[in-house]
Parts: sequence; C-alpha cells; structure tokens
Amino acid sequence: MLLCSSTAQTQRNISLGSSITAVNNNLSWQSPSGDFAFGFQQIGKDGFLLAIWFNKIPERTIVWSANRDELVQEGSTVELTKLGLVLKDPKGNQKWTSDISGTGVAYGAMLDTGNLVLANQNSANLWQSFNEPTDTLSPTQTLEKGTMLVARYSETNYSSGRYYFVLQSDGNLQLFTRNFPLDTPNFAYWSSNTADSGFELIYNLSGFVYLDAANGTVLNMLSSKATSTQDFYQRAVLEYDGVFRQYVYPKSNGQSSKGWNMAWTPSSDSIPSNICMKITEETGGGACGFNSYCILGNDQRPNCHCPNGYTFIDPNDEMKGCKQSFEAQSCDEDSGDTDHFDFYSMENADWPLSDYEHYQAVSEDWCRKACLGDCFCAVAIFRNGDCWKKRTPLSNGRIDSSVGGKALIKIRTENSTSNRGGADSKKKDQTTLVIVGSVLLGSSAFLNVLLLLAACLVVHCFRQKAKVTKPYQSIPGMNLQIFTYAELEKATSGFKELLGNGAFGTVFKGVLAFDDRKTCVAVKKLEHMVKEGEQEFKAEVTAIGRTNHKNLVQLIGFCNEGQHRLLIYEFMSNGPLANFLFGASRPHWLQRVQIALGVARGLFYLHEECSTQIIHCDIKPQNILLDEYYTARISDFGLAKILKTDQTRTTTGIRGTKGYVAPEWFRNMPVTVKVDVYSYGILLLELIFCRKNFEAESEDETQMILADWVYDCYAGGKLEFLVENDEEAMAEMKRVEKFVMVALWCVQEDPSLRPTMKKVMLMLEGTVEVSVPPDPTSFISSL
Repeated sequence: MLLCSSTAQTQRNISLGSSITAVNNNLSWQSPSGDFAFGFQQIGKDGFLLAIWFNKIPERTIVWSANRDELVQEGSTVELTKLGLVLKDPKGNQKWTSDISGTGVAYGAMLDTGNLVLANQNSANLWQSFNEPTDTLSPTQTLEKGTMLVARYSETNYSSGRYYFVLQSDGNLQLFTRNFPLDTPNFAYWSSNTADSGFELIYNLSGFVYLDAANGTVLNMLSSKATSTQDFYQRAVLEYDGVFRQYVYPKSNGQSSKGWNMAWTPSSDSIPSNICMKITEETGGGACGFNSYCILGNDQRPNCHCPNGYTFIDPNDEMKGCKQSFEAQSCDEDSGDTDHFDFYSMENADWPLSDYEHYQAVSEDWCRKACLGDCFCAVAIFRNGDCWKKRTPLSNGRIDSSVGGKALIKIRTENSTSNRGGADSKKKDQTTLVIVGSVLLGSSAFLNVLLLLAACLVVHCFRQKAKVTKPYQSIPGMNLQIFTYAELEKATSGFKELLGNGAFGTVFKGVLAFDDRKTCVAVKKLEHMVKEGEQEFKAEVTAIGRTNHKNLVQLIGFCNEGQHRLLIYEFMSNGPLANFLFGASRPHWLQRVQIALGVARGLFYLHEECSTQIIHCDIKPQNILLDEYYTARISDFGLAKILKTDQTRTTTGIRGTKGYVAPEWFRNMPVTVKVDVYSYGILLLELIFCRKNFEAESEDETQMILADWVYDCYAGGKLEFLVENDEEAMAEMKRVEKFVMVALWCVQEDPSLRPTMKKVMLMLEGTVEVSVPPDPTSFISSL
C-alpha cells in the first residue's frame, strides 16, 4: 500500500533516528489531527507499555501495543531505525522490534486511522500496526486469514489472556478459549460457519464489522447497527471476558445534548450474546474458571461468583476460579463426618461435564441423600426426576433461567477451615440469595421479551456434530428427530409457556437436551388437525426436513402420534422482521440489503431447489425471523401449497395477508409461485424504505399505498424523496434504484411479467441487469 491516500497527505512523517524514552512526561508521536498517539503508557507500578491510544479522551484507551507480555521499565527507549522500530530496556537489551526484512525504512507516520506505518523511500509500506493487531480493530482495519485478536488477561493487565478471535486459513471466523498458559486454542464457543468461503473481516468507515467472501459478498454481519465515524471514535475489541464488542465515544460535547454520554458506549450486540451459556469445555473451567459460576448481568456482561462455601483463589482475578473454604468430607465410613455436612440450594444452576454418576426417576430427597453419603460428591443437580453427582473441580458453572432444576451445594456446617462465624455465614447466605434472586428476576423479565421475539439459542449446530444422549429417534436420510408426545409435554412443562400463535397452531416454549446440554426450542402444537394443519405438517417436513438451508427456520423434529401433531423448531434470537423493521430506530441499510437477499434465496430454494415445489403463500415481515447474526429465516408454512411433480399451478381459496396478497387470488385464476414473488416485492419495498405497505394515517393520500407511491416517485425521478432521512441509503442511491426496480417487477399485476425468484436473486446480486419496469397496474388498465 502506498502512502498516497487523503489521510496520508496530511501525515506527519517521523524521521530516522527519532526516539521516545519511557518517562512520566507523556511524550509521543501524534497523528495529524491528534486523535491518536504512539509512545509509552505507564501501567500502574508494573512498568511501561509501548502502545497506540486515543489521545483526545481522558481515558487514553489503548488500541495496540508492542510489548504486552513484557512491560519495560522507566528509561527504556524506542527508536526508528533503517531496520524499523527497536525497543530497548535501560540497559540496552532489545525487547521488541518491528519485523522488517532488509534496511529500507525511510520514515514512519502515525495516521489518523490509528495505524502506525513504516515506509521506504518510494512511500510503500514495509510494516504497519494494523497488520499485527493485539485485541482491537479500528475503522478501515481488516483481519486477514491466519490473523487473530488475543484478549488481554484482565481489565488492568494487558498481557495475552484467555481468548482468541481468529480468521482461520479455511475462512471460518471463530472465538476460542485459550489453553492457558500455552499458546494454543482449546474450545470454539462461537463460529461464523463460513469454512471455504470466508475471506477477510472488514471494519468499514460506516462502522460495520462484517466477514466477506473473496467476491465481496457479505457472509456474516457482526454489527447490529453502525454510528458515524465523523462524530464518534470507534473500536471493536475482544475483551478479557471473551466477548467481542463494538464501542463508540462522542468526539465532542455536542453529542451529549443528544443523549450520548462522554464515555465508551456499546454500539452493537455482544458476540456471543451470553458467554456464560456458550462455553462448555471438556478440558477447562468455563467462562469463570473452576468451582465458580457465571451470571449474565443486567449490563449483558458476565459476572463471576463463588458458590457458598467457596472463595476466589485470587480476589483480583475472579476468572481464575474458586477454592473450597472448608475441610473436605472424609471417606472413612467410621468418621461420622457425614453429619457435619448439609446442602445449600441454587435454582437454575449447573456445572455441565463435571458429573460422574447419573440417576433417573428419583426424588430430590433421594438425590440429596445419595450425594451426602458420597465423599466424592461436591454438588448434586436435580432436575425433572434426574439426579447428577458432580465432583470437584467443578467446570463450566452457570446460572440462567433456561437451565432449570436446582443445584445442591454440599458444604460443611461446622469445623470450617475458613473460620466463618455464624453472622458472617448468614450474611453471605443472604448476599448469595439476593444475587441469585436478582438474576433470576432480571432473567425472567429479559426472557419474557425474548419469548415475544421468539428468541433463544440456535440448536442445529449441536445436532450436526453432537451425539444425542436422550434416546430420541431419528429418520434416516433426514435431519429430523421423532419425539413422543410425552417427551414434548415434559419439555414444555405441560405446554405451559405460550410464545404465540402461528397458522393453525399454537407455539410453546420448550427445553430439550442435546449432548447433555439444555437447548431452548419452539414447539408448535397443531391443535385441530384440519386439512390445513396437515398441509402445514407436510409442507414443513418436505421443505426443511431434508436440509439445513440457512434462510429457512430450522425444523428439528416432530411428533406424529395418534391425534397429536407437533413441530419442533430452533429459536430465533432477534425475533420477527416486523419488530426489527418497524421499530423505534431504523435498521442500517446494509442489514436490510442482506435480509432482502436472504429472503430471496430462501424463496428460490422453495420454488426451484426443494425436492417438491412449495408455494409459501404468506410471505410478510411477521413470518421472516432473524437469527443471532440477523440472517433472514422464512417461517410459518401454515398456508403453504405443495405442488405435485408435474404441477406448476394450483387452484385454491384466497390465502395470505392483506397487503401482501397477489391480485390473481381475487380473479379465480390458477396461482403459481408468482404469488410469492408478488409478496416478496411488497416486502422488498418495506425493507428499502422502512415503512409498512399501507399507512392509513398518512396525511397525503397519495402516500398511503407504498407500492403506488414508490412507482410515482420512480417514474418522476424523485426516489431521493423517499430516502431523504436515510443517510446510508442516500449514499447508495444506485443500489436503492436497482432494488426498487426489482421490487416493481415483482409487484406487476400480470403474473406473467413477474420474474422468477432465481432471476430476482440474480438481479439483486448484480449478476443480471434490471430493465425498466412498467407501471405495475398497467395490466388492470388493459383489461
């Protein structure tokens, strides 16, 4: 890369021989605007870190460092030489150097992007800090294959910590726990699932972080929203707790009048959303270390705690885990030590993979006695008649309302080695109860919102790789499992928690065990086996029973027992598109583009790639769900029509939702897959302009019907009027116009004029040119 960009034209070159000494006078090499600086920062009393930081905010937040694992002492120096940057301690011993071959460095520059570059005489970069990130990415920075972010050890310790964020050589972007202190990965707790397709992770100037393919196609959007880089400082960081977060910080106090705090504020959803539940290591302590448990706080950050009877190994390093604060139970049967132990109960707590014995169809009292009489048993988990004995060190501890059951913590009632007094003990018990109770109440409120949005963890990755420990049957050749009605009745606690109503059925919350992991699912109960209910049952199994298509809500299994017909799905963590699209804030343009493409791909599969052609018949925002990465998933096949092998059209009564129903439904004409194309066209217009297809309260009646208003603006060359308050869309008016043209072709009154979903998909992607569409209502005027 040549230093000839607009940023570089105002750069301040750092000449050969320039140096900085680690002292308390804060000398540094600054970028032209002064936004960033390079130099030494003192880290407590431990020494100095050679780093790059935000220079205009009080926090002086570090975004890059050279010697994170070996701080240097006062008097150390960094010098720019022909060999690059060289860091030496006060005795002259070399501690770090920029990795440059040859002797070609002519000068350096600290750029306004936060990138420190070293260039040769021809202004070509020989080295840049952006290519050797530590734990942070900045706008304009990319993460190439084989490159990783390594979290720092703790909030105040900048050395390499417990987590990796790496773009693998095969293109898969993953978060790993580290086999600490070795420099090797241990457990992948998040993945983009883009093996063989991922190319680079990009942080663009619009504030979006996304993974793209070699051809530029966005594969995975990590940002849920973006903020202007002109008004806000921005960074994306893998934090010491293993969560990847994006932050913004107002550049001026003027933003505070708009509700922004002059502090780093999260700007997008955390990845993963709940690390407490994501990390289940076979070898390792989990998110908070051995003998501890993790709770997601109200600020969506994981908090580490010790169960009653345990204390932190290091109070300054809570993620290091906990230790018993009492003398262990004697295994000598004649010692009578059993009488000195009792249990402390914790609701919705578990330590997966720590168990060594499992009993079924037992009572809680039986479970307590079994653990009490076993000197190896430190904790018993009782849930729905099952009892698990667990030994120390306990691993992967978590409390979450989705866990269910209770943990029975065995503690010594007297002769404790911790010398805890009765009052202190009661106080600690009360404190723990308050913590647990607060979390459970907070989680319940949060869960209620998630349930309304059909939100929970995705399950299909567990099914593909993990052995199911519960004896659910499966269908050969299909990615489906057969459940009995009794199993689903138990999983839903008697169909107690209602999520919503789908076509011809009611949806309930359920929890099923896959590989000993409790996973939330949605159970749709077809209450009355009317013809349409049977049609949905058949359509679901036909459409998605044999595939893991990423743009269809995943069907996990079903029950077809007597008069009972039930369908089991994965949950979607971001709920229906309608809530996302028509909410208080406008979704970002790039997100809307990806959703439009996702729905198109899903419909193309149903129409042309599925073994049996399926007409969905009810495409609308309420039936498009969004997963944790905002990938669009088509759902609810209650009105679907399955076509026979030699059939391309069918006759049936009107199906669908007002505003999205194709005109031919009302004309006694045979319907084809083109009715879905029409509905998609309406949905595409709603995605482009973030408004509903009909707004009766509109002051201007010409704007009530979105499709008519859009065509009028398009024909009059005034599309900008429709997006005048959408800066991101305004910046991509060519794409806006192309998407509008595609939508207008889709909503043609004459179904023969509508394109197939395959052509729609190709036009949106830019593979096929889009011709000028006629007035969608011209077919009516010609009748």
